[in-house]
Amino acid sequence: MKKRLVRIFLLLCGLALVPVCVAVTFAATSLVGVIRTSSQGAMPASAWAILIGLFLWIGIYAILPRPVRTYILAHELTHALWAYLMGATVKKFRLSKRGGSVAVSESNILITLAPYFFPLYTVIVILLYCAFSVFYGVDRYELLWLGLVGFTWGFHLTFTVSALSEHQSDMREYGRVFSYVFVYFMNVLGVGIWIVAVTRASLEQFAGFIGANLREGWTVLSRVF
Repeated sequence: MKKRLVRIFLLLCGLALVPVCVAVTFAATSLVGVIRTSSQGAMPASAWAILIGLFLWIGIYAILPRPVRTYILAHELTHALWAYLMGATVKKFRLSKRGGSVAVSESNILITLAPYFFPLYTVIVILLYCAFSVFYGVDRYELLWLGLVGFTWGFHLTFTVSALSEHQSDMREYGRVFSYVFVYFMNVLGVGIWIVAVTRASLEQFAGFIGANLREGWTVLSRVF
């Protein structure tokens, strides 16, 4: 009975999160209007570097054999990393040609769903850049670094979409409605933060767009009901 009530609660949470997802999506889209740096609407080189890296990966993904084991490794490592961050213990880690698995002492929503919204290789690229910047002048390689950010984030995006289309068992643990909505929300929120990080848009503007969209959505819903 308790388990059923929890699933009903998560279902309601997932449905309640839908308008938030819509608001964040429109907010991320609105940020595009903020990044214009001239009357012609040119984007900064940093944004172009990320886009070039992203589309380069998409081309590789569409044409060349897909490095599935590389994704499986990142998937299972992300489970393990978030388990460690949440204070859990990793009891078993298995990786093979057909798949992988991680056994942890305890689990929660973030540990289970982290591989679908946390781009591990992108985070590694960022951490390496920050580490090298302490000892070397890496400013001249900034565009290359941002290209790698776009490339690795594209890796995360394409494999996440592919994995979710195969009805992963992770998505059933907390109910498909809540899990899919939560994963979508976290990924779109991440896109908005990336835009803020590499353009003239600010975090305050992003939050303002989200708030405005939520208020507008609430007004429409109140009129309907």
